[in-house]
Amino acid sequence: MKIRIKDNSLRYRLSQSEVSTLVNEGEAWSKCQFGSGELKYGLKAIDADRITSAFNHGELLTKIPRTLLKNWDIDQRVGFDTTIDGLFILIEKDWQCLKPRDHEDESNLYVHPAS
Repeated sequence: MKIRIKDNSLRYRLSQSEVSTLVNEGEAWSKCQFGSGELKYGLKAIDADRITSAFNHGELLTKIPRTLLKNWDIDQRVGFDTTIDGLFILIEKDWQCLKPRDHEDESNLYVHPAS
């Protein structure tokens, strides 16, 4: 899972296996080690009607309504977005690049629709 943060914008990009894990197991996580610290970030399915997000003690957690995730692993929807108190959140399937990059494994990413 990749995250991109720019100002008040948070973007999650998930591989095929991460989408499948989120849909079938109810959550998906990644982490980034910073010396002795760690940033843990993830998505969790919840019984609610809207996407929410919080950052606490080095953990970024975004919760997604189960109804949005239903069949996301097998359908054509790219993702979901919302704005919460000025924070734009985008959760989407990660596509292979149109121009392959050396040393980057994209075998678990979705085929780009423009390819």
